[in-house]
Formats: sequence, structure tokens, C-alpha cells
Amino acid sequence: MARLFVRAGVAFIVLAVFTAGVAVVLNARESPPKIEPVCRATANEGTSTLAVDQTANAALIATVAEDRGLPARAVTIALATAMQESKLRNIDYGDRDSVGLFQQRPSQGWGTVEEILDPIYATGQFYAGLEKVPDYENLPIAEAAQAVQRSAFPEAYAAHEEVARRFASALTGNSPAGLACHLPPAASPGVGEAAAAALTGAFGESLGLAREPASSSDDAAQGLGGKLTAVAPTERLGWAVAAWAVANADALGVSAVDAGDLRWERTWGEWRDRNEALPAGETVIELAD
Repeated sequence: MARLFVRAGVAFIVLAVFTAGVAVVLNARESPPKIEPVCRATANEGTSTLAVDQTANAALIATVAEDRGLPARAVTIALATAMQESKLRNIDYGDRDSVGLFQQRPSQGWGTVEEILDPIYATGQFYAGLEKVPDYENLPIAEAAQAVQRSAFPEAYAAHEEVARRFASALTGNSPAGLACHLPPAASPGVGEAAAAALTGAFGESLGLAREPASSSDDAAQGLGGKLTAVAPTERLGWAVAAWAVANADALGVSAVDAGDLRWERTWGEWRDRNEALPAGETVIELAD
């Protein structure tokens, strides 16, 4: 034991001298640790991951359901379907003439190619079909999805149920602070007017929305930076807004989101305690400046 202690002590001394001798050089060459962008949904006693662009599409699917007054179960079915059909990406190719998030076919009456490549239109079409399925909320995920899609591989949808359920729960606000994306610092500033328009487009007029411009007069004149405060009628919807902001942080230049007694920042990749709680349903979105 004494010999091991001495060897460890010598190693420590050598390391200390070496480090002191090159400290300046190392500091000059150091760069921030590289962040691999990813989004995580924590719900239903587990965590699942998706790429950032997939998560943004998942958030869109969730907000279209919110606009139609559909339950989280509908979002789960839609997400499982899109994961199987397109890997949650708005692709312009597929089997025969199928395109879009749900690989819908113009020849089967889903709409024109241009319409189907509009994710909001395509998602609305999927939900319109789902709403016609009797008792779809109580059907197995794969069965409900197949009733809409008529796929040659109906059993394939079931493979995505776990991930779909977690992201649906987080994105609809049923699992508060359930969605967290780990992102590098914003490469470009957030544009206040664009972010406000996107938020209103996602949730309609159900939110009370206020914008606080950036502190810099030049930035304020250009609509850069600042904060958006959204007040939702329910705590659940407030968390849905927070999840939407996190899911779209990369595209909108969102640097941080506050909701309840928690705060999310891009480089944290998680929600952390804040000093005081916001009122129920209130979400504050900070834009990079």
C-alpha cells in the first residue's frame, strides 16, 4: 500500500509541474466542448431521443392536434406513423408517388404533391382520417395507424410506440419539463417578430403574448433578441408552449425558456431550478441577441 501511495504521489507532482509549465499554451488553444445536438423526451418512466429536425416536426404534429382539440393519444398515433413512414422528415420521395411526413399519395386522394409537402396540411389530412376511425383512442397504436394509412406493413407502426408516447406526452404538456434539447450556442440571433409569428401560428389566439425588445436600441430596431412572454389558459398548455419553444430553439434562435419553477438553456440540455416560480401557464422565451 505504501509503495502505491508513493507512486501516485510522484505522478501527481509530475503532472502538476507539467501542467503549470504549459498552462498558458493550453488555455490559448482550448475551445468549448463540442455539443452534439439532440433532443430527449422523458415521460412514462423512461427517456427517448430524436434528432433536432425530427423533434421540430414532432412539435408541429403536436400543435396541429392542439388546434383541432385532439388528445395526446392522437399525437402518439401520428408520431408513430410519421416515424415509420418518413423517419419524421418531410421527404419529397417515397414508394411510388408517396411524399411528405406521412408518405401520402396524390393518386390516392391525399392532395397534390405541393399540398402534401406542406407539413401542416399533411398532418391535418392524417388527423382528418384518424377522426373517422371509430374509437381510435382505445385501439392499439398500430391498428389505429393502419386504419388511416392502409400500409403493406401494418405491424411496423408498433415498433415506434414507446418513443412516440414519450414525445407526445412531453410536447402536449402532459409531462412538464419532459422535453429538453442539447444545443450549441445560437449561431445567429433570434428575430423577435419571426418568433412571435411562429408562436402565434402554432397555438393561435389562445395565448396572451407580449414581446420585450432587446436592450440594445440597434437590435431592437431590427427586431433582434429580446423576450416573448406567453400566457396560456392552463398549466398544461403553458408547458406545451415551453416544449414547442425548446423543440424550435435551433430554427428560431431561442437561447433559454422559463416555465413554472424551471429554466432550460441550450448548452445545459436539461431543465434546472430557477429562483422563483412563474405563474401557472406562463412561459418566457428568451431569444439570442
